[in-house]
Amino acid sequence: MSRLGYPAAAAVFAIGMAGTTLPTPLYGLYREELGFSELMVTVVFAVYAIGVIATLLLAGNVSDETGRRPVLLAALGFSAASALCFLFEGGLPALFAGRLLSGFAAGLLSGAATVTVMELAPPGREARAGLAATAANMGGLGCGPLLAGLLAEYAPRPLTLPFVAHLALIAVAAVLTWLLPETVTSPVRRFRLHPQGLAVPPQVRGVFAPSALAAFAGFSLLGLFTAVAPAFVAETLDVHNLALAGLVVFSVFLASTAGQALMGRVGERRALPGGCFVLVVGLVLVAASLLLASLPLLVAGALCGGLGQGLAFRGAVTAISGAAPAEHRAATVSAFFVVAYLGISLPVVGVGALTLWLGLRNAGLTFAGCVLALALGVGLHLARRPPART
Repeated sequence: MSRLGYPAAAAVFAIGMAGTTLPTPLYGLYREELGFSELMVTVVFAVYAIGVIATLLLAGNVSDETGRRPVLLAALGFSAASALCFLFEGGLPALFAGRLLSGFAAGLLSGAATVTVMELAPPGREARAGLAATAANMGGLGCGPLLAGLLAEYAPRPLTLPFVAHLALIAVAAVLTWLLPETVTSPVRRFRLHPQGLAVPPQVRGVFAPSALAAFAGFSLLGLFTAVAPAFVAETLDVHNLALAGLVVFSVFLASTAGQALMGRVGERRALPGGCFVLVVGLVLVAASLLLASLPLLVAGALCGGLGQGLAFRGAVTAISGAAPAEHRAATVSAFFVVAYLGISLPVVGVGALTLWLGLRNAGLTFAGCVLALALGVGLHLARRPPART
């Protein structure tokens, strides 16, 4: 198993992250069954970000003390509990609980699984392992809606079978995790949660602010596709195939993975502003798809926007981690991820609120305009003052 260590760890990472987006194509079915508004859909989705942020702040470094394997198993346990909440849902409280537990799982996985993949890489394979971790993270997020959409559209019991399938995958991931070698040499048996807080050293703030705003804009796009894109596809574009809705969401995460992989060729100094400008083009295409009721334009917007998000995001992480002093690097990167996850939650709740007054199409156009202005402003600033080479 040690020879297959980092691919197996990446598979565990992908399975865990798939559960966080599994309900995406199913929200319309829950709306019909439980009778709540589009605003409530976005609120249910945003509860996930609360779980992620709380976990990052309270337990982001717990695997350094207890070991990687226990934290990965705990994350898979939270993911399984989330699936059970959806499987036996009895109304909105169960959906909220499922999303919160899913956030706990993602918060633990985003740190522990990434580090595990990197630490299990044999000498000379570090870059390949880094790409595997990126692909597992974003690929898992994209495969969740694709799996749920396919099963909901072409198999019986659309609100049951996707979660049964994911529970089976979690069982496989738990076995893989148990067989993985432990990379922490002296784990402690007892630990205490130490709230890390948010800290950005003064010398990093010039890099941190535009980088975090770029991540906020990019994650806003991911949040839009993950929370309300299926509603756009069904209500604005009049396409009611759940598998197709899942494929649209999958495409934005696939493009994000490609964008992150491209940063090595583009270079850190050009990745941040360039990613922002590509994101702007993607938002223009998303807005055009709503105006013209065009599914091909929406897919083009997902691919272009995801590419820009991935390029800017990896450039931002590289710039911030390179600029931060070693003794404050973990806290600075944690603060960056908190801003990013605020971007995946707050704007989409705003879209849900706007749908009550403006309708879904106009709410989407308003969202696209606001995020476009933010991404364009940040891109122009970074083009004039690119981050220092690290």
